[in-house]
Amino acid sequence: MQEIKDTQRAEVHIGFDGRVHKKYKGQLAKERYENEVRVLKYLEEKGCDFVPKLLEAHPDQLYIVTTNCGNIVHKISKEKEKSVFAALEAFGVRHDDAFMRNITYSPHLGKFCVIDFEFAVILETGEGLTIKEAEEARGGDYERKVED
Repeated sequence: MQEIKDTQRAEVHIGFDGRVHKKYKGQLAKERYENEVRVLKYLEEKGCDFVPKLLEAHPDQLYIVTTNCGNIVHKISKEKEKSVFAALEAFGVRHDDAFMRNITYSPHLGKFCVIDFEFAVILETGEGLTIKEAEEARGGDYERKVED
C-alpha cells in the first residue's frame, strides 16, 4: 500500500486496488470516524458524485475504505476552491475544513472532488462535528495539538 498521510489524527493509505484506507486515531477519533461515515452515506443518498463512496466501515477498528477521488491538488485559485465547496453545500453539507488540502482532482471524472469529512455538518439536520466543537471538547487546544 502507498502511504498518503500519517498524522496524529489519521493514517491514510491507497491499496494496490486503488481503494483508500483510513484509520482514525488521536483526539476524538470515534467522533470523527462516526461523522465521516454519516456524511459520506448522506452524500451518497443525495447523489453527490464528487466525493468518495464509502465501501467499508469498521466501527470497532475506527477504519473505513472508500473509493479514490484522484490526486491532491497543489494549486487552485481561491475562486475555484470556494466554488468546489459551494457545490458541496448545494448537496446539503458544509465542510468545516474547507481548504485546498481537502480537494482532489479526478482525471477519471474530469472534475475536482472533496475529501475528508471528519469535520462537516449535514445542513438539513444539523448533525456533524466542527473544528470549533472539537476544540471545545478538548479544552480549546485541539488545533494546536493536532497538525495536518
